[in-house]
Amino acid sequence: MTKLTETARGVFVISATPFTDAGALDLESTDSLVDFYLQRGADGLTILGVMGEAPKLTAAESRAFIARVMARVAGRVPVIVGVSAPGLAPMRELAEAAMAQGAAGVMVAPVASLRTNEQIVAYFEQVAQALGPDTPFVLQDYPLTTNVVISPATIVEILRRCPSCVMVKHEDWPGLAKISALRKASEADGLRRVSILVGNGGLFLPDELRRGADGAMTGFAFPEMMIDVCRAHAAGDVERAHDIFDAYLPLARYEQQQGVGLAVRKYVLAKRGAIRSAALRAPGPSLSGADIGDVERLIHRQEKRLAAIG
Repeated sequence: MTKLTETARGVFVISATPFTDAGALDLESTDSLVDFYLQRGADGLTILGVMGEAPKLTAAESRAFIARVMARVAGRVPVIVGVSAPGLAPMRELAEAAMAQGAAGVMVAPVASLRTNEQIVAYFEQVAQALGPDTPFVLQDYPLTTNVVISPATIVEILRRCPSCVMVKHEDWPGLAKISALRKASEADGLRRVSILVGNGGLFLPDELRRGADGAMTGFAFPEMMIDVCRAHAAGDVERAHDIFDAYLPLARYEQQQGVGLAVRKYVLAKRGAIRSAALRAPGPSLSGADIGDVERLIHRQEKRLAAIG
């Protein structure tokens, strides 16, 4: 097992969690979904994230899903497991199970009760202690969901105090200045440089790469967009990266709608044959006929734009 380090880069796709129409965990679709992501060139996978409906799984289901993903990946790419929990004990328990199965590291978001910078730093120090020095972790900075705003200076302090924090999952919005501030802290102030992978469905990906992000860790039903954008940018072809991004932007934007966005993503994943059912586990929204019409139109127009750029 290769553990996650500060040098991680590329696209770690946030995986959906497949369910049957009846709401049961669909492990057969888990296999096909992993294959789908890897065939499109994912550099890693992240499971049991916010968009993976992790809170809807039982502890036993979470372990079964981890085991199935790890078996299918078979060491080809690193896998990060979301282990965020209200308490440190269940977090540590799931993290230990994930690492025992071969995970490269875990991801942790702050609990919603944190308010001050001091509380946030203290919380992640406790997380690092609970997980232990041999479990690398990702700091998930997603204030739109957690309601915890973490300033660049606070992240810097966490990185100074927690050597096992090797990556920032950057999902603030607007957040370009935060990436710049973190990179300045590394380049000018002597901070340990960690990996920064970005989220928000890739909506700002080319701009985030220019600010110093190392890649993306997010979900989108066309992960090849993020993969091709990152590869073009790494090759120095910034205009090509923007052309690819532009071709997918309307659908990526539609998929980022609060509430219904995951239903859109699962609909497209099912349409593309990655999963058998587009169902979300209850409680969750479903798409109307008008929603489906919108998505189909956006896919058609996307195909035309891709043909135009070659």
